[in-house]
Amino acid sequence: MTTLKNFSFVLALAIGATAAGCAADSPDQGGGGGGGGGGGGGDTVAQQVDPEYAQAVTAIEAKQYDKAIPLLQSYLSRAKGTDAYAENWIAYSYRKSGQLDQAFLHYDKALKIDPEHRGAHSYLGEAYLMSGNVPKAEEHLKVLDKLCFLPCTEYSALKKAVAYYKQNGRVDPTAK
Repeated sequence: MTTLKNFSFVLALAIGATAAGCAADSPDQGGGGGGGGGGGGGDTVAQQVDPEYAQAVTAIEAKQYDKAIPLLQSYLSRAKGTDAYAENWIAYSYRKSGQLDQAFLHYDKALKIDPEHRGAHSYLGEAYLMSGNVPKAEEHLKVLDKLCFLPCTEYSALKKAVAYYKQNGRVDPTAK
């Protein structure tokens, strides 16, 4: 009986950690910026979020991508290739402003820093759909399927986007 209780406890911890991890990788959750929210920082609670990074996130949330891009460029020049979350944010901004070449470049940088960054995989898949490359989008869907112990928001969003594209031959205009 004790073994069953221990197993149940470990399983509950794993499920909780997986759910928290899936939420943390979403670009909407912050992250990066020298230790900002959403799992981007280190172990120090008192770390400060870079002001330009914070302004960029605020601009993105307001759909002001052209304002966010130079702020993130400035921040990334100081981060020196160490912040996957910021690379994902700038890629997202480029993608939303229709600059797919720059989006692909920065999603690739994010994944070089953190090959398991679920947000980057999901949004890179959506960028591939925007360029009409369904097989590449599906590759990232398969990666997400392996990364998420249980289906996570990034996997679910890309799965929905791929299904919509296959049914309608275009990207869902209401997608995030």
